[in-house]
Amino acid sequence: MPSTLKRHDTHRGRRLAEAGQPATTRKPQLIAPSGELMRYYEAMSRALGPMHWWPAQTPFEVIVGAILTQSTAWENVERAIANLRSARLLTPSAMLAVRTQRLAELVRPSGYFRQKAKKLKAFVRFLQAEYAGSLKRMFEIPTLELREKLLAVHGIGPETADSILLYAGNHPVFVVDAYTHRILQRHGISSGKPDYEGVRSFIEDALPGSPELYNEFHALIVNTGKNWCRKKAPRCEECPLRSLLPAGSPLTHLAVTALEATTETEGSLA
Repeated sequence: MPSTLKRHDTHRGRRLAEAGQPATTRKPQLIAPSGELMRYYEAMSRALGPMHWWPAQTPFEVIVGAILTQSTAWENVERAIANLRSARLLTPSAMLAVRTQRLAELVRPSGYFRQKAKKLKAFVRFLQAEYAGSLKRMFEIPTLELREKLLAVHGIGPETADSILLYAGNHPVFVVDAYTHRILQRHGISSGKPDYEGVRSFIEDALPGSPELYNEFHALIVNTGKNWCRKKAPRCEECPLRSLLPAGSPLTHLAVTALEATTETEGSLA
């Protein structure tokens, strides 16, 4: 673990108690020691190196990307953001002033463009009403309080809210996505139906409360999911997390079989 990442008292129970909320939360079946998570971080980091995520020029662009990336590939988001940049709409004030129909046309490449235009409008109206259009003022609000406010904005769910908090505001929250659920389930760390808040709580309790660590860890998970831990046809034999698969997992057998087949092929070509 990098020496710059220091442990903070950010365990969920303490944070909720300070906010006057119950310290209990529903958790999925987490059946592996939480200390194992740093082994996953280190294995992915060795394979992939620094992620430099989230790719954006400004915090507002991060927020726009977090909303546009819902239910689409990042490549589509990049095209939509390029349209917004060309139209000079990547500021809260400009986006607040533009007509929703015009905004929808510009974000069309991201899919569900009419709904996403309304979501973008809802956010900039919220920002204007609550914080006079200032992201700096917004991000000065305590994490839990701001998270609840964001979740009340049309079109912002837990994953989008946490992406905004972490990547745009540098708040210590972990972003849970489909890749996170997939890797944890396949490695026997969690089981059962994906539970966003339970998994987020588990990871935040298990790791030092550092935005830098949460940022890098989530980015590593996303790239591992895209490159190896795919929904269909996972490439377990090449995955940096292969050695961490449980011994009894069907994926362990799959990885070993694929590796043996590759070795035999290479031997026959020698």
